[in-house]
Amino acid sequence: MQRRRTLGLATAAAMVVAAVAGCGSSDSGSGGAPPASGGKATQVTVGIIPIIDVAPLYLGQKKGFFADRGIELKMVTAQGGAAIIPGVVSGQFQFGFSNTTSLMIAQTKGVPVKSVVNGAASNGKVGADVTGVLVKKDSPIKSAKDLAGHTVAVNTLQNIGSTTVRESVRKAGGDASKVRFVEIPFDQMPAALDGGRVDAAWMGDPAKSLAEQQGARTVASPFAETDPRLTVATYFTSTQITQRNPELVKKFTDAMTESLTYASQHPDEARQILTTYTKIGTDLLDTLTLPAWPAEVDTASLEKLASLGEQDGLFGDKKPDIQALFK
Repeated sequence: MQRRRTLGLATAAAMVVAAVAGCGSSDSGSGGAPPASGGKATQVTVGIIPIIDVAPLYLGQKKGFFADRGIELKMVTAQGGAAIIPGVVSGQFQFGFSNTTSLMIAQTKGVPVKSVVNGAASNGKVGADVTGVLVKKDSPIKSAKDLAGHTVAVNTLQNIGSTTVRESVRKAGGDASKVRFVEIPFDQMPAALDGGRVDAAWMGDPAKSLAEQQGARTVASPFAETDPRLTVATYFTSTQITQRNPELVKKFTDAMTESLTYASQHPDEARQILTTYTKIGTDLLDTLTLPAWPAEVDTASLEKLASLGEQDGLFGDKKPDIQALFK
């Protein structure tokens, strides 16, 4: 499964690079959307995953932060970065949302992407972070150390989940090499855990809250334990757009920065906006764990994440250039 995933990403990288080369001489199409002028709004399509982390984007749209800058937002949902990254590079989306490890992997494979503004970060609370590794109530697993020799579900193999879970195990004194990872979609994890298909599951809300309602308990907080200020995800664009339309990039970045600040200062509004783009019911809103939404990325945490990714063999024989990708 891991080898197939790696080969698939390499193939996707080659395809999107070719797509960029093929459309590089044209000034038409969404990839080179003109900046807003004369009061006419510029439609900007953003590829996102419908999860808690992107609440500031929707909140900023509602509050008019993007409209104030001449941007008409259109959000398009995708299953994950595997679809969003090629979509951005090919011009299907002007901007996208992705976890930072996926962006590092893409960069080391030659995919021309550039992070432009922060997306979400760990809230730094061990035991109450935005993601956690959960086990059944009666499980013999009491801590991250005990995960060695057991099966842990992650949504994507060889990515930010497995990398940070391994770090939690190491810090707890366990043998990270003995953790077995299996790939299961987040929404299927509570049932897989409750049914005994896996020994543990790394998940965020709403799956985490649903599992807790079934009696599951948290034994590790991989993001917070890797770095309490870990930059988990960012919004990004293609290097083509940064070169051809820096004004649009600046307007999007400024609007997103204002949105992140507002969401951080108004968590109740951020929770409420979730009901407009997810299937999260109002009964879960008060129990959901929110990420942190700082306006700036934490470079030190990204350097640490890149180092762990290298240790896990995520990048082949190349090393991510954090400054080029995230600055």
